[in-house]
Amino acid sequence: MHGRIKVKTTEEQQEAKRKEREKKLQLYTATTTAIFQKRQSQELDQEVLELTNQILGANPDFATLWNFRREIFLHSEKEKSEDEMQKLYTRELSHLESCLRVNPKSYGSWHHRCWVLDRMPEPDWSRELELCNRFLELDERNFHCWDYRRFVVLRSEVSAEEELAFTHGLIAKNFSNYSSWHYRSKLLPQIHPDPQRQGRVTEEVLLKELELAQNAFFTDPSDQSAWLYHRWLLGRVDREVSIICIFVSRDGEWLSVGFSHPVSVHPGSDDLLLFLDGAPLMVSWRSAERRNSSSFLWLCDLPTGSLGDLCPQHTFRVLWKEGAAKKECVLYRGHQESWNRDSATEEQIFRCELSVEKSTVLQHELESCKELQELEPENKWCLLTIILLMRALDPLGYEKETLGYFQTLKAVDPMRSAYFNDLRSKFLMENCILKMEYAESRVIVLSCKGLTTLYHEEQLLLVTHMNLSTNQLRALPRALAMLRCLEVLEADDNIIESLEGLSHLPKLEEVSLRNNCIRGISDLQPLASCPRLSVLHLQGNPLCDSPNVQSELALLLPHVPDIIT
Repeated sequence: MHGRIKVKTTEEQQEAKRKEREKKLQLYTATTTAIFQKRQSQELDQEVLELTNQILGANPDFATLWNFRREIFLHSEKEKSEDEMQKLYTRELSHLESCLRVNPKSYGSWHHRCWVLDRMPEPDWSRELELCNRFLELDERNFHCWDYRRFVVLRSEVSAEEELAFTHGLIAKNFSNYSSWHYRSKLLPQIHPDPQRQGRVTEEVLLKELELAQNAFFTDPSDQSAWLYHRWLLGRVDREVSIICIFVSRDGEWLSVGFSHPVSVHPGSDDLLLFLDGAPLMVSWRSAERRNSSSFLWLCDLPTGSLGDLCPQHTFRVLWKEGAAKKECVLYRGHQESWNRDSATEEQIFRCELSVEKSTVLQHELESCKELQELEPENKWCLLTIILLMRALDPLGYEKETLGYFQTLKAVDPMRSAYFNDLRSKFLMENCILKMEYAESRVIVLSCKGLTTLYHEEQLLLVTHMNLSTNQLRALPRALAMLRCLEVLEADDNIIESLEGLSHLPKLEEVSLRNNCIRGISDLQPLASCPRLSVLHLQGNPLCDSPNVQSELALLLPHVPDIIT
């Protein structure tokens, strides 16, 4: 349409076109009315097929008519032979092909084609693959056609190896074929599965794919397709659900179970079982956030007297889904708490374990991407890939350099600076968690990091002291309720408005919220559920300007003796 000269039409021409459109609309309306009348009277005959042909040929997205045609075909199956139905369905496929030429992205047409082929006595799957090829030549990113191709491949038992070769041919023609790259990410784990890493591919194949992606984005650095595929290749493993931490406390007699993924524990179910010294305990589970939804952390109150001092030790054991995941810990006499947790460093949660060969390849890619970035200084995909390669190789060693590339990335693509800030926050939190674990500490310092949001709270279940001061946080999210061991929280000099995550923290004693954006007394409501809170710093918040702030705070938080405004 671009570059065409607009031709002015006369009033007579416009009037003629209007009359033509009106005539078509009248015919369309009359035909549609006739179809619905016949459906109501259950006239499931050839005439109705012809009428719906006319409407669907002009408007293939009329879903009700496709449903009606299916009713007609189901009725015909009761009266006609297989040969007759084969011919009828063959004609329907031809009609569908003409509808797809009108709209190649018609949901109804592609769905109906699947239905027809599933009902057809002798479908010709090779013809359907050829049809997919033709439509993908017209539009290589037609995801309707790609979905249909997967349907055909599944029914016709075309091998994954053949499909992989098909994607390679399309990529060789055009590196920008994102759909083909995506299809490869689904096929490769089927053909070359890594036995140690579910959903990933063997290292030998991975290295070849890295080279293929590198060739593509060096050929056309501005195209995002190969960069996104490269990001998938560097991605972390999709781990099975596991229990990463079990914690038991004498104070309050409660136990918590932390998971690697959010899970749901329904009341009365046997999904999560607790055993004390080998005997099952009947307990009621609740999420840390106190919502009836999935959560990383589930809590229970232990039966009164179950932690007696007569025994030298108590062994707690939890089972998830009949042993799909399990963990136990021992609470000794005289100890107030005990836990057993997985290490983020040992489990390689934030990065994949690298062989010498893979490290060498990734290091070479990093150097190549840096060279490309010098030639293409404003290529955001190159900058982001450099950051991801550094994360894969050595997140702590490259931390300072990574932060520099984030600054460049935000300058190059300011529209997505909020996303980059959040991604930067995620990586910095991962680094701080690793440093905390290497130091075998329960104190995490996240101050002066420029954090815009918090991540990986499930890895902070044992933290007693947290410093979030001098960041750009707008809220303390609900997920902070998982930090049941937290005693001291510093969050000065942010832009915090919501304290939703500071509810029902049994050990929280001191909170500092100086110079934030807390405007009303009601914003502090979550702190009313923290029984041990004794010191609260609120200086520099808008609510401190209220003349009655002290009396209102005393009513809301009568158990807190020291509130400084």
